[in-house]
Amino acid sequence: MPIPCIRFAAACTLVATLIPAAQAHDAQRVKYVAAVHIAAPPARVWAVIGHFHDLSWDKMVAKTTGTGGDTPDSTRTVALASGGVLPDEELERYEPQNFTYATFLPHVDVKVFPVTNYASILVVLPQPDGGSRVEWRSAFYRGYPNFGPPPELNEAAAIKAVAALTQPALDGLKARMEAAIPTN
Repeated sequence: MPIPCIRFAAACTLVATLIPAAQAHDAQRVKYVAAVHIAAPPARVWAVIGHFHDLSWDKMVAKTTGTGGDTPDSTRTVALASGGVLPDEELERYEPQNFTYATFLPHVDVKVFPVTNYASILVVLPQPDGGSRVEWRSAFYRGYPNFGPPPELNEAAAIKAVAALTQPALDGLKARMEAAIPTN
């Protein structure tokens, strides 16, 4: 067999082994946005939600502990009201002038929160009516990153868990903020 044919056969064998390996990781990055309109100006909303370690506004959270304040590379551990824990969430970006901060959760127990590589951005956007739109933007992979995830760790389970964590928190924030608005 001539040398070029041996190289071609070796290349074909390599490609044949790499294709199944590439297909074994079929998880796609999912993006999910929970949002709520609040009849309060952005600065007032930000005063309630704008501190990385203060999640007292979030009814899904029992308590937080952490280090570093509102500076990038700060970390917090979030104890959920449901009993689970989200450890070592990192503050990636903090921009109070834009009413926004971004976080990353590098480690998670998928039995508590069936996602991997979870990143989020919390932002307060001014609205023409003088109110605010609060968005909790999430991006993540399902809890089981390999091919053929079990139902409790697939994309649908991940989306359901993210929605169950974020939307009730924002709905509770809206109720709290609007209950505090003085009526004339």
